[in-house]
This record gives sequence, C-alpha cells and structure tokens, in this order.
Amino acid sequence: MSFRRALRLACGLAGGSAALLTAVAVVKKPWAADAEPAPTAPKAPEPPGRGGWDNNWDRREPLSLIKLRKRNEETGEEELASKLNKHKAKATRHIFLVRHSQYNLDGRADTDRTLTVLGREQAEMTGQRLACMGFKYDQIVHSSMTRATETTEIISKYLPGVKKTSTDLLREGAPIPPDPPISHWKPDAVQYYEDGARIEAAFRRFIHRADAKQEKDSYEVFICHANVIRYIVCRALQFPPEGWLRMSLNNGSITYLVIHPNGRVALRVLGETGFMPPGKITRT
Repeated sequence: MSFRRALRLACGLAGGSAALLTAVAVVKKPWAADAEPAPTAPKAPEPPGRGGWDNNWDRREPLSLIKLRKRNEETGEEELASKLNKHKAKATRHIFLVRHSQYNLDGRADTDRTLTVLGREQAEMTGQRLACMGFKYDQIVHSSMTRATETTEIISKYLPGVKKTSTDLLREGAPIPPDPPISHWKPDAVQYYEDGARIEAAFRRFIHRADAKQEKDSYEVFICHANVIRYIVCRALQFPPEGWLRMSLNNGSITYLVIHPNGRVALRVLGETGFMPPGKITRT
C-alpha cells in the first residue's frame, strides 16, 4: 500500500487530525532520510572526584576550615587573608611506609608468626637503608602484629632516639574488594566490612598534610603490611582504591610518599628493595 493511500484511508476512518498523526507514525519508514533519530538513554553522571584532584581530600583545605562573619567591603579581604593564613600548612610531611620482613607462614596464631632468619636479615638491611638516607626521623609508628613489631625493633636500632608507637589501626586486613577480583583469595564480605573501616581510619588518622602549627618538615616511618600500604598509596594519590591489589610489595620494602603544604601528594618510591642482594628479596 502506498503512503498516500494509507493516509487517505486513515483520515477517512478516523476523520481527525489525531488519526493523521497516527498514520504518519505507522507508515513512515525508520530508515528514511528525514526520520527522527531514536532516543538514547541519558548517561549516568560521573562519580565525584574521578578525573580531577580533590584539594580538600584530607579535610584540611584552609578555605573549608574558616567561618567568616558578615564582612564589609573595607575589611573583608583582610579578614579572609588572615584567617586563611592561620589554617595554612607550612611544612612538608615525608612518609616512609615499610612492609614487615619475611615471617613464619606456618604459625597459626599471630604470636607464632615471627620473623624468619632471612626476615631478620631483611630488617637489618632496611634499617641501614633508612639510616643512610640522612633524614632526622620524627617518629616510628608500627602495626601491633608480631611480624611488624619485630621488624620495628630491628630497624629502630639504626634510628636511635626515635619515638616508637604501636597501633591496631595498621594491622593487616582486607581493605576493599579488589577490581579485578582474584580467585585464590576471597575474604568474606564481613571481613571487608570490618577491616576496610579500620584501614580507612588508619589512612585518615595518619595520612594528611601537616598541621598549621608545624613549622619544620617532618620525616615519619610507618611499619605495617602490604595490603595496608597499597590501599594507602591508592587513597593518597586519589586513584581508585579497588586497584590496590594490582601492586606487589617485597618484604622489608620502602614506599615513600610526600605530602606538600598545599595538599598535593607525590609518590617518590614504591616498594624499594634495591638495597638488598637479589638472593635476599622475598614477597610473602
């Protein structure tokens, strides 16, 4: 049936403009040159924070910390500048994330998972490496797990006088389901729920720009675990945290983060073990 005939038939049966529109809609070929394009589903909005740097990632951006009273044109700018300066960081934080040395994998309880003979050698070399870097370290914060505590005791011999603090926040765990997933390691959902909140709390507690009252640059050592370090690196660089398992860290390795006063973060070194002989390097 031709287009004109179908149009006359539809108009004759219905006798109105509504029928005319229906006929056109039915008969018109979708591949015709003047056909309207098919509607497309709206795109989902981009998730916040992806594709751009969040200046207030540590909630210490000066402008977010001030509460200005109603100000007039004469004193407003001076008041703003004064309050901003009060909250601005002046110092740079240098953060060294050290993975514990090789330990006894056969131990059932944490207290049985002590360092191996090789692990103690690795800790000695890591301590020597930190010492020869020539920095004046301000503190050592370490996981309360046995293998991290023993690694700390050996390393601290090479950093005499540096205060040591133990914390449960840095204990090993499952921070967030990795993407892509792996088949040989699948913790229960409740483990991610419990460990993830704790490891995120460790990140918020220890990884941030310097306090405004800090006058000099600081050098801090954190001795903990591979999963914790990898998650911290992703969060600090504002990379998708689900990618933490794509990185590998050797036992006794050093990862070096720098947090500048303006909140920008730089990764100087990831998992350095070049100071160890090849035969002494392990990843367990």
